[in-house]
Amino acid sequence: MVRIEAVLTVSESKRLIAKGIKGLEIVKKAMVDGMVTVAMGTTTTYVAEELVGQRIPKFSYTTGLTLPTVRRRRIDLDVPKRPGIVFRKGRLVEGLSIDESVKEMGAGDVFIKGANALNYREKVAGILIGHPTGGTIGKAIGTLIARKAHLVIPVGLEKCIPFDILELSRQIPLTQTEGSKFTSLFPVTGVIVTEIEALETLADVRAVQVAAGGVAGAEGSVRLQIEGESGEIEKIEGILEGIYGEEEFG
Repeated sequence: MVRIEAVLTVSESKRLIAKGIKGLEIVKKAMVDGMVTVAMGTTTTYVAEELVGQRIPKFSYTTGLTLPTVRRRRIDLDVPKRPGIVFRKGRLVEGLSIDESVKEMGAGDVFIKGANALNYREKVAGILIGHPTGGTIGKAIGTLIARKAHLVIPVGLEKCIPFDILELSRQIPLTQTEGSKFTSLFPVTGVIVTEIEALETLADVRAVQVAAGGVAGAEGSVRLQIEGESGEIEKIEGILEGIYGEEEFG
């Protein structure tokens, strides 16, 4: 057995997770004979790029961003938005919105939606929502469950929190005060894909997180140990070499 260590920045993690999701058996099957919908988000932008096979302008497929309280550089958020990224039997469906695509979904289809918080041990994710009826996930979740479609949740380990997400979802107040707005936390379960699951999908390896954080661009990074036979480790090293240096989102 061979063991290596990898440090991934936030953007590198997003790219790895996206590649892992593309390699999931349920996604590959749905891309052949079903539907795959990719909801808006930063990590899901990378997923959409991997599935479409080309780059997507940053911020053209995002909503509800988390940004620094004090921004030290200008970020241009005023870009044309895409209505939805939906595949039917592997072909991109133009003009079909995310909400409309869910109405057409059936057993085995895939809905991909990122998250803002993760309790990895409990396998529960949390999605921040500002809409009073639950936003994208609130509209979709009932149909996905009833029709036995898969909810795939790409979320980086940097979003792990050490608290009960179900309890937090109950504690966050619903009221708004002057100058202050509280978002709600929507707890979800499904096929959670972090860097760990992505690596273990892309090769026959075992991965574990051993540390997090850094400086000089490594803020939010994760440090992973990856173990496997030499051939599988070489496969992962090749994938990582293609990911290292992924530019910062935006």
